[in-house]
Amino acid sequence: MVLGPDLDLQQFIRANLPIVPVPSVPEIRLHRAGPASGLHRLAELDEHGFGSPYWAYYWGGGLALARHILDRPEIVAGRRVLDLGAGSGIVGIAAAKAGASEVIAADIDAYAVAAIGLNAAANGTTISPILGDLTTGPPPPVDIVAVGDLFYERDLAERVTAFLDRCLIEGVNVLIGDPWRAYLPRSRLHLIAEYPVSEFGETVGGATKPSAVFSLEPRTLSPGSPTQGHTAGPAAAA
Repeated sequence: MVLGPDLDLQQFIRANLPIVPVPSVPEIRLHRAGPASGLHRLAELDEHGFGSPYWAYYWGGGLALARHILDRPEIVAGRRVLDLGAGSGIVGIAAAKAGASEVIAADIDAYAVAAIGLNAAANGTTISPILGDLTTGPPPPVDIVAVGDLFYERDLAERVTAFLDRCLIEGVNVLIGDPWRAYLPRSRLHLIAEYPVSEFGETVGGATKPSAVFSLEPRTLSPGSPTQGHTAGPAAAA
């Protein structure tokens, strides 16, 4: 991806975002932004297309999912995996390292898609990046959808949950990683595991906070009753 005559995005990432081991998941190395990375230059050159650079950092849900997949490779081994809202691609990279037969990493940010390709190569993995909003259509032909950190806004959470419901109907398993954000569909979550992780912007000086991995249970309705399911909450993890 080229931004004007003087800036190629992948070249910019290579030059300005060093590859570093990921806290809590040192098996994976990512291009990560730092104080001197100059991301403001991208914003200045592409003021309409440059959004929040989530892809340049790591987040609690993705860290927990990646850790869980690497510790439990049988979850994804031999299966087709979609990393939805992939950001840096950390979850997809973990799935590829754990033996997934195919990994798709989808994001609506062209910058993320460029970073995913570089990060996958840096880790010796093969991932198919997709630029686009998959939540508006049917599920792709995969066995598992992994979703990290997509429940921080109500509208986004509702759209993602509707897509995940379509996945469940098609027999696709759903894994969610999240540090207990407000808009999780908690009444339908089954808590699988919790991990102490260092999330960008939330922890200081190497401190950690808990982030969880859940499965999403199918929506079940009985006449005259609200949605039923496994309830997950911070108390359930104690």
